[in-house]
Amino acid sequence: MNDKKVEDLWMHLHWLTVLAQQGSYTASAQRLGVSKAAMSQRISELERAAGLPLVQRTTRSVRLTEAGQRLVDGLRDPFERIAQSFSSVRDLADEPAGLVRVTAPVAFARQQLVPRIAAFAREHPKVRLELDLSDRLSSLATEGFDLAIRHTAAPPDTHVAWPLCATRSVLVASRDYLRRHGHPAAPPDLAQHACLHYPRAQDTPAWHFLPPEGRRKAPRQRITVPVSGPFCANNSEALRDAAIAGLGIALVPDFSAQAALRSGQLVEVLEDWASVGSFSPQIYAIRPYASHVPRAVSAFVAWLRGALAEGFDARA
Repeated sequence: MNDKKVEDLWMHLHWLTVLAQQGSYTASAQRLGVSKAAMSQRISELERAAGLPLVQRTTRSVRLTEAGQRLVDGLRDPFERIAQSFSSVRDLADEPAGLVRVTAPVAFARQQLVPRIAAFAREHPKVRLELDLSDRLSSLATEGFDLAIRHTAAPPDTHVAWPLCATRSVLVASRDYLRRHGHPAAPPDLAQHACLHYPRAQDTPAWHFLPPEGRRKAPRQRITVPVSGPFCANNSEALRDAAIAGLGIALVPDFSAQAALRSGQLVEVLEDWASVGSFSPQIYAIRPYASHVPRAVSAFVAWLRGALAEGFDARA
């Protein structure tokens, strides 16, 4: 195998770069759509051709040897240029085509993306979407995503960020809960209510508000209210459903509450007060900087911006 021509090893070399990104044979095989056995075999063949170990194997993960890391470092830019060249050639076609891998938060994807995907597919029949629903902040470069949907106030400086739409945080409760416990008139009243909150790092959960804008343009002072309740969850759908069930008052993004507000399952509480600091006010599509953006990715971003332009305000 040592006399094997380098051109016969292009695929082996590419698979090694994927292994370096993923850190395990299982994840690499899933990324490439091959079996774990095939992945292991190709790396072994590459090592025999190189004449020295390229990978250090353990029971839980793999690490590159010094030789393996040097090889991967030298391959990263050439393979990136190859991918960009192929993408630019494919973009010469009359219409966008190819696979777009997208990662998005669970609640936002389920409630706002998935119901709209059919419309995009009809407009762009040659584009295939692969949607990863996860609240974990995935690494786009490492995990091979073309695009990430982020609910954030500060997109990373190393990425291109397209603003998709504004969003706001809303306090919601069921009519039954408010009938039994009354309507809070101001944020301090929430101390007497069951508050369903998103757990944060702070020891004492708290919500923050700005008072309604008055006719005078005096600075509005932020009000902080410690809250407590029988239920918290790191998913806005779970908080919304608990509020619908009458468990308490929930603070959720408007995109999670939109349908329930329109149907009357929930009503907004303290709607003249602006909740700040709990959820970001903007939703972005982001991707790492690159000299070329595939047409399929650009088409999906443009479609998203149009589809989400009106936002999620149930009062609109």
